[in-house]
Amino acid sequence: MKSATIVGILLIVLGIAGFATGGFSFTHQHKDVDAGPVQISHDKKETVPISPILSTIALIAGAGLVVVGAKAK
Repeated sequence: MKSATIVGILLIVLGIAGFATGGFSFTHQHKDVDAGPVQISHDKKETVPISPILSTIALIAGAGLVVVGAKAK
């Protein structure tokens, strides 16, 4: 299988995942007080949205690469 086809398939999967999830989130742990044996911290949840425009671009580019990889035979 050509590398263009593999990259195209990966872009299609990423585009579909972007539409399905809408973004991803992660948690940071922040220390507020660190005084010897006493430690006070809190968790902060961050969310990074994925634009539907980027998902569409990934799907179109992936389809294009799959077609180019198939024609290169």
